Amino acid sequence: MNRPVPLSRRALLSSALSLGALAVLPPARAHIKAKLVVIGGGFGGASAAQHLRTLLPDAEITLVEPNPIYTACPFSNLVISGTRTLSQQQFGYESLRARGITLAHDRAVAVDTSKRHVRLQSGHTLAYDRLILSPGIDIRWNQISGYDQAAAEHMPHAWKAGGQTELLRAQLTAMPEGGLVVMSVPPAPYRCPPGPYERASLIAHYLKTHKPRSKLLILDAKDSFSKQSLFQAAWAEHYPHHIEWRSATEDGRVARIDAATRTVWTDFESYQADVVNIIPPQKAGQIADLAGVSDATGWCPIDPVSFESTRVPGIHVIGDATLAAPMPKSAFSANLQAKICAHAIASLLSERAPEPTILTNTCYSYTTPETAVSITGVYTSQDHQLRSVAGAGGVSPLAAEVGVRRTEAAEAAAWFQTITQDAFG
Repeated sequence: MNRPVPLSRRALLSSALSLGALAVLPPARAHIKAKLVVIGGGFGGASAAQHLRTLLPDAEITLVEPNPIYTACPFSNLVISGTRTLSQQQFGYESLRARGITLAHDRAVAVDTSKRHVRLQSGHTLAYDRLILSPGIDIRWNQISGYDQAAAEHMPHAWKAGGQTELLRAQLTAMPEGGLVVMSVPPAPYRCPPGPYERASLIAHYLKTHKPRSKLLILDAKDSFSKQSLFQAAWAEHYPHHIEWRSATEDGRVARIDAATRTVWTDFESYQADVVNIIPPQKAGQIADLAGVSDATGWCPIDPVSFESTRVPGIHVIGDATLAAPMPKSAFSANLQAKICAHAIASLLSERAPEPTILTNTCYSYTTPETAVSITGVYTSQDHQLRSVAGAGGVSPLAAEVGVRRTEAAEAAAWFQTITQDAFG
């Protein structure tokens, strides 16, 4: 559906993330002394810990996250294009500690679901009454022949922000004028459905600005993608000589790579590039497998009312790791799922059944460093099934003045500031 959604309505949906969707949920009962463990300190896990503390002030809450600094994926494509620094993507956990949340900068390596214990890499064990997993994604290595962890040091995926982000940026900076950049996009599902195409837009902007005889070739394992008409209109307007997209039916699926020579092969052709960005297939983070909450797809089926695993009682899964279609894997989704999950846990500990609610997601994508487009989805968890609400949501207007696109970019920046403040303080 490509129809306009008034910007004020989209902004309202964004600002209502913390309140409107949760208004129908039952209040918690105070003075519950439960032991709650959250694994994963991204937008899902940090938000869940913060919201549990608000709802359950007497609970023991522990957040398990090996990294003392979190590096955010949203807006990291602006780092790759050179219009943002990596330090602007990084957030600590001081506000969580100040609220009495215990920070375990350690790695969870096992979950004993019968005893309800989490074992950490250090050897320590955490008991839990309820466990929230927000493990994000792991890469499916060797799903593309030759693409393993060693190959990623030559052909970065940059789908986990941090060192890989900086590596891809450095390679773009070092490539010769007139060079070729190849990007490989996986089949769905994966983290941030429009993310590869935002990245393509911003890489093309860098090439147009700094290396105008260079080109980006997108090899896609799909025939269509999120906000396709909006992205392709932007490419035609801004980057007609810098982006070429090949769909799956146009021999766009990458079958194998050679990292040493930076060569990629499709079914019928090969390309030797100066920079190769392989965005590989993905699955839920490893702890999901260890806890037994992921299924044969590699993702985690959940009850969308409580986000409790349908495979293991007492464990809730939120964020990118979930099977929550049609709700996409995004930071916005993870943040809202965290709050709904926290309310559900508070209700369950109060011996009350969680109730269905309305969920939203708004995803902004930059087409240049100053302009953006967006898509909004609205969903219901009625009857314990996630479904899109007919006639709600939509995408940015296809034909719009530059002022509209600039306004959406400003809204995107405001959203990022709000969600990072909400999660990390």
